[in-house]
Amino acid sequence: MRVDRRSFVAGGLVAAAAAGRAVAQTSYPQRAVRVIVPFPAGGTTDLLARLVSERLQSYWGQPFVVENVGGAGGSLGADRVAKAAPDGYTLLFHNLTFSTTSVSLEIAGRATHDMFRDFRPVSLAAHVPMIVLGRASGPTGTLADFVTAARQSSESALYGSTGPGSVMNFAMEVFRRDSGLKLDHVPFRGAAPLLQELVAGRLHLGGDQLSTSLEFIRSGAVRPLATLSNTRPTALPDVPTVRELGFPNMEMQGWNGFFAPAATPDDIVNKLEAGVKRAMQEPELRTRLLALGADPIGSTPAEFLAVLRRQVDGVRPLLAELKLVVQ
Repeated sequence: MRVDRRSFVAGGLVAAAAAGRAVAQTSYPQRAVRVIVPFPAGGTTDLLARLVSERLQSYWGQPFVVENVGGAGGSLGADRVAKAAPDGYTLLFHNLTFSTTSVSLEIAGRATHDMFRDFRPVSLAAHVPMIVLGRASGPTGTLADFVTAARQSSESALYGSTGPGSVMNFAMEVFRRDSGLKLDHVPFRGAAPLLQELVAGRLHLGGDQLSTSLEFIRSGAVRPLATLSNTRPTALPDVPTVRELGFPNMEMQGWNGFFAPAATPDDIVNKLEAGVKRAMQEPELRTRLLALGADPIGSTPAEFLAVLRRQVDGVRPLLAELKLVVQ
């Protein structure tokens, strides 16, 4: 599941001129655009959606209104977009969870939409690494050091995630299998309560998108043990990847990006792509995103689709084996 951030850059430059020509061919948008974030307000994905939507609104003079529709691991909000009119006025801003929940619900026979059939990828706006965290009082070092210490204990370690079927639940169950450690799962409704329990020392492990936890890491309230990404985080270059530490099956590239309903016309998708690309090139926004632990990208739809297909193909056999179901 390796994805090289640099591969987006070359492709993005080549596609910019073509996207620019398409932009001139449509008068979209002519009214307010709804941007559905399938999670509660206040999280990383919500914040990134608002930052990019503000730019799009400034470019085209129409409101881009972020609406939070949480529930079922993001599938409720995604379902609303899948069933919306394909006219560009209802968009989805999702994250890495889309890959895992889509496969999980499909395996369980509970899927109400298909990630590839019912959506058009517009642009991967930014990479946001997923970080495995340890409590401040725990073993220093990396996830490998945690394994060494945990093997000397007869008790199970507690790990937190943002819910059953979430990315961190998936990653930590793979970690449990591959490390042979005794781990018990404690699910939370969102990253905020998870971090509170980790800071309080009532969990051994946890994690979420880096932007959510960066402040806690820098203050020393929690320890970064590893990243699920295939490269070290720009904001935390000393934090190793899970592949470096001998756990390659945990590897997943974190992302946040825009989707439209499947039948949305090319000219609208191309204009949105060009707008996102333009936003990701703005120095002020780039600085803000990097400060949050996010790496600005602004990919083409084809590049985004390739990431999604590789990711889904990679997690499908593991999710089938582990039988993790979104709740």
